[in-house]
Amino acid sequence: MIGSLTGTLKHKSPTEVLLDVNGVGYSVIIPFSTYERLGDPGSHITLVTYLHVREDALVLFGFFTEEERFLFKLLISVNGIGPKIAQGILSGISVVDLRRHIAKGNHAALTAIPGVGKKTAERLVIELRDKIGKIEPGTAGEGVTEDGGELRQEALLALTSLGYNRQQAEKAIRLVLQEVKEGKPSLQDLIKKALRVAANS
Repeated sequence: MIGSLTGTLKHKSPTEVLLDVNGVGYSVIIPFSTYERLGDPGSHITLVTYLHVREDALVLFGFFTEEERFLFKLLISVNGIGPKIAQGILSGISVVDLRRHIAKGNHAALTAIPGVGKKTAERLVIELRDKIGKIEPGTAGEGVTEDGGELRQEALLALTSLGYNRQQAEKAIRLVLQEVKEGKPSLQDLIKKALRVAANS
């Protein structure tokens, strides 16, 4: 089992990174919560990992913190939630807020997460409330500000990688950007808001 990887970040996108470990390139699937904390390509990083074994493939998921991996493993233990959905959940909400909403049984807040319906929210609370542990203080990432074109492309890549078709993703991103009165949102905010719009469309 691969528990962690340390190496040079060769490429990154909101949902996947290529990590060079002693000359071997590992393609690692990541949630957006990890992406927003990575440095630029060329950085030396460590990711804690989870190897998901399927009949037709071995898929490696990576996380910036142990807490992200802990929550990912809890999420995929819930009936009806697979790695793809778990990745989407961690991309749509901070780990601090996710733990808080589950611990408090806040179904309304959980259903606001892209990909989480009423029944899934109920299962999250029922199955994880006693496992989630003590809620520890923390802060969400500050996000990444990009130039307009690059910002849109990164967000588009994130949504399509999470299962939305290009038309849905572009429409959601456009609607979010139209709502911005002044300046421009961070990449983090744009993706999270666009995920909510796409999930409700």
